[in-house]
Amino acid sequence: MRRIAFFLVVVLAAGVFAGAVLSDSVLADSAPPVTTTTTVIDTTPTTTTPTTTTAPVPVVADGVVLAGVPIGGLPADQAVAAVEAAFARPLLMRFERTTISLSPSLVGLRLSADTAVARALTVPPGTTLALRAGYNRQALTAFVAKVAKRFDRKSRSSVLLFRAAHPVVTKAVVGRKLNRSAATTALAQQLVRGTRSTIALKATLQRPSVTPKTIGPIVVIKRGSNVLTLYNGPRVVRQFKVATGQDIYPTPLGRFQIVVKWKNPWWYPPTQDSWAKGLKPVPPGPNNPLGTRWMGINSPGVGIHGTDEPTSIGYSLSHGCVRMLVPQAEWLFDHVDVGTPVYIVSA
Repeated sequence: MRRIAFFLVVVLAAGVFAGAVLSDSVLADSAPPVTTTTTVIDTTPTTTTPTTTTAPVPVVADGVVLAGVPIGGLPADQAVAAVEAAFARPLLMRFERTTISLSPSLVGLRLSADTAVARALTVPPGTTLALRAGYNRQALTAFVAKVAKRFDRKSRSSVLLFRAAHPVVTKAVVGRKLNRSAATTALAQQLVRGTRSTIALKATLQRPSVTPKTIGPIVVIKRGSNVLTLYNGPRVVRQFKVATGQDIYPTPLGRFQIVVKWKNPWWYPPTQDSWAKGLKPVPPGPNNPLGTRWMGINSPGVGIHGTDEPTSIGYSLSHGCVRMLVPQAEWLFDHVDVGTPVYIVSA
């Protein structure tokens, strides 16, 4: 009986153990899968950026004009730059065909654009403001003087020369003097106001006292060919055949001038010449050796005159004077003046 009971106990214990194993197996197969979650912890220190509030940029009101520069709608720095650029533009001057440029910096331009723009920021739309710049007056005066030195010139009168048996008249030069005061004033106005337009420089002209047109008549006598030519400056007016002095009484050579003019002159015999001994003065009239006109030159006893011996014209037959036909002498008399130069050459 004890063996049977022990056996039953053993059997029962084994059954309990098997049931326990079976129970664990069933639970293991039927239980849902286990999900594993991994948590990552960021250990980097966190920096907090503070919130920044940007102040609005001041802008000039619409339609505002400063010194002629429209700056409406521009920020202050851009408005300052626009005004400074306008005043920094070069000034232009023109004289005849030459254009001259002046940089404002060369004459010490001074400009408070930032102060003026600060004022412009406070005015209502459509306001027009003025701005005056400064400059170095001494530097501007020196610049104008330099320009004037370039263009100023002295007047020069024509000069009468005599070359190759012909009169030569040098070219006259019109002088000019730049109006420095007007130029300085015009430049200063544009510098201080910031305006820029081409300035026309003006000069005062200085006319020469003598020009080729005003140099007047010139008489040229060619003793060898017995020809008298009247010039007006370098231009030939008229030529005449004349009589000049004999070999023993030659017409003098050189440069002379007419010193006296007489109508219907008396003729007086030259007492110092042997050929005139015994001759008496002759009053005006058809038998007067001088004709009707006398044009004496600054050589003693010598002159240009008419003659009562027309057949002598074209020859060297006089006693030193220059003879002309009476009508031609009268014509010449009306076309020369006291002071008219007379060139007598051997040609």
